[in-house]
Amino acid sequence: MNDGRDIFLGIDIGTSGCRIAAIDISGNLLAEERVAMTSPLRAGLRSEQSPALWWQTLRAALAGMVKHIAPEAVRALAIDGTSGTLLLADERGEPLGPALMYDDARSQAEAAHLAAFAAPESAAHGASSALAKLLHLQASTKQARYALHQADWLASKLSGQFGISDENNCLKLGYDPVRRMWPEWIAACDADMRLLPHVVPPGSNIGTLQHPELLALGYSPQLRICAGTTDGVAAFIATGANVPGDAVTSLGSTLVVKLLSQTPVFAPAFGIYSHRLGELWLAGGASNSGGAVLLHHFTIAQMEHMDAQLNPDAPTNLDYYPLTAPGERFPHNNPTLMPHLTPRPSDDIVFYQAMLEGIARIEALGYQRLEELGAPAPKRLMTVGGSARSSAWTRIRARILGIPFTAPRSDQAAYGAALIAAGIAVQRQTSDRQSP
Repeated sequence: MNDGRDIFLGIDIGTSGCRIAAIDISGNLLAEERVAMTSPLRAGLRSEQSPALWWQTLRAALAGMVKHIAPEAVRALAIDGTSGTLLLADERGEPLGPALMYDDARSQAEAAHLAAFAAPESAAHGASSALAKLLHLQASTKQARYALHQADWLASKLSGQFGISDENNCLKLGYDPVRRMWPEWIAACDADMRLLPHVVPPGSNIGTLQHPELLALGYSPQLRICAGTTDGVAAFIATGANVPGDAVTSLGSTLVVKLLSQTPVFAPAFGIYSHRLGELWLAGGASNSGGAVLLHHFTIAQMEHMDAQLNPDAPTNLDYYPLTAPGERFPHNNPTLMPHLTPRPSDDIVFYQAMLEGIARIEALGYQRLEELGAPAPKRLMTVGGSARSSAWTRIRARILGIPFTAPRSDQAAYGAALIAAGIAVQRQTSDRQSP
């Protein structure tokens, strides 16, 4: 099973499962494993999940991986998790309750409180931020010792080293990635500074594998546990984007654009902030438009049937702004912006193409907005997400954006995390030199 190659694992913990990618030092994919898990409990503003469920699923995935690789050849691993998901743990690292997931928005009062203290450019604004969650959680327990993100806690379970996080996950907890420190205003908003983790660049070595059950499976006690990142950053890294001007559009339920820049871009009014990637910055924003609008009008089967009948090179000249409900934040900051899907032609194929053109124009405006705020003009574009499979939409987007398209190396966050573990991701170019 072992051909002599060193192996590196990337672990992606989502809301409904764990995926592991195994690669060699050249980035070649060797094997994959996936284990499903129960989705978070959601009710109103509440969205939570048991950390024990994450751990159970991760152990099962690592156990399944030994069927595909030689576990003793694994040299390092890194974990990515959902951005903004937070839990409190005691001195032993045991969770003191369920984790508040990335979309938990019950911390309304806490968000209003910290808004008076947080720097305008901070990503910690809003009820779903990790810092708002921390203020909410710390008020209900006095036993807490660590505030940890999803990826942090799982890496700590493997290494036995708690209280360590990465620069990307900590962005929504209020960490200042420019000054590389916890800013003074966090203490002023009554956050318990004792709970905040020590922050290191993604890919930094935080310890070696200590868990007896996994050692018994054949994994080495010298296996390095590396600081991870968020799922979004890992997915970006997976594409192979690595130089300023590289852009990645995610065509999922919403439209998300990300652009690698030499300088950070922060514009909270537009929902724009930047993750540090070594000496570079990943700037991005998310529109409320996207695949969810298309699914509001057509089924997947209907769209697949119509794709072959579109005429991508002949514009419909219908100036649509597709939204499912009023309100937009990026590339326009207008909470009352109304959907514009009229006039509706009698031909569904023309209507469908006009919506695709409208979303493509929003994408083009998104990159234009990032450029206006200091990011470079996109030089090449990669696309991920389910809607990226539509060749007709790709031709429409290429016509409207005028940016060279290139195929991503991968669209799996687990693969991006594996690149971090192997030390060949963009943010590892300088992290050893910049580690605090």
